[in-house]
Amino acid sequence: MEFQYVAFSVAIIILLGLFFRNIFNRFKLPGLLGMLILGIIIGPYCLNLIDKAILNISGDLRVIALIIILLRAGFGIHMESLRKVGMSAIKMSFIPDVIEGLTVTFVAHYLLGLPIIEAGMLGFIIAAVSPAVIVPQMLSFIKRRMGTKKGIPLIILTGASVDDVVSITIFSIFLGIYGGQQLNYLMTVVSIPIQFIFGILFGLVIALLLIYLFKHFSIRNTEKTLIILASAILLKNLGDVLSSIVPIAALVGVMVIGFVILERMPEIGMEISDKLDKIWIFAEILLFVLVGAQVNIYLAASYALIGVTIILIGLMARSAGVYISLMGSNLNLKEKIFCILAYTPKATVQAAIGAIPLSMGVASGQLILAIAVIAILFTAPLGSFAVSLYGEKALEPEK
Repeated sequence: MEFQYVAFSVAIIILLGLFFRNIFNRFKLPGLLGMLILGIIIGPYCLNLIDKAILNISGDLRVIALIIILLRAGFGIHMESLRKVGMSAIKMSFIPDVIEGLTVTFVAHYLLGLPIIEAGMLGFIIAAVSPAVIVPQMLSFIKRRMGTKKGIPLIILTGASVDDVVSITIFSIFLGIYGGQQLNYLMTVVSIPIQFIFGILFGLVIALLLIYLFKHFSIRNTEKTLIILASAILLKNLGDVLSSIVPIAALVGVMVIGFVILERMPEIGMEISDKLDKIWIFAEILLFVLVGAQVNIYLAASYALIGVTIILIGLMARSAGVYISLMGSNLNLKEKIFCILAYTPKATVQAAIGAIPLSMGVASGQLILAIAVIAILFTAPLGSFAVSLYGEKALEPEK
């Protein structure tokens, strides 16, 4: 009987998730908003239609969804493209994120009274920009060759992908400090570049092993995709296991796997990228419905005003970070404003890691999740509309 109810819950999540996503898309709103709202409706705080067994493993499911996101990002970045956009993309990948994350950390500490470590978790959950909102829009501009002469959509695509990894890595460090894994603040700061280096090295080794495997054995592309996904999940688990011995930004390694395979095996890389896009349809439904189901809507409602205030202050700091990153570039003022708007939507990372503090027993876990969801509901539709409307005016079509 229990199995049947679990199966029923999965069926409800898939069918209604697709329905809500398509309804919101029809009204030119991000489909992820529909899935998030659905999760709130059918979750334990409303209709309670989701089996507890699914909610118990929702953290693992969200991690898998995050890995799929980062693999897709890795398979979407070409070395030639990186060379073209150069330093602008590099600066956009970390300066806005760090400035916003630190700003939200201190604002949340003073306005909410959160201890600085818990405020830091919130800061870098909120800081990440959303590839789920940004990527489709930037690909649309690239397809229509709008802003491509200066590589503007490419700068945003590349910067946003790495931005997420930076945010998740720093969030993980705050979570580690909370759990007592790292108590030396100086060593914590020094460990950040070390984590990135080890993450890149581990990702490179796994990518080269997979390339050797694919070149010497006849494996269907669907099976290759599953092998890559499984390898990325194992890398993430390895990073967790070794975190107390060797700091590894395993999620950076996940992106590196996609990037290296695409560079060494471009045709196969493109086909795998297409298959990951299809897997993402299912993963996206699970991610946003399940995170919606875990939100205490009464707590979220009581903190809505102060939550929006913190998010707005963070966005102002991020906007300053974007402007700083683009100083010295060949972009005009309109194009810089477009980049600022494109860096406002929140969704994917907030859904993927917003509930982790709650699941890890962090004292303010419920509040952190509530504000993460407020950030999605507030910024995703506004950012999407702003990018769509302003992009048509600011980006010049390449002739």
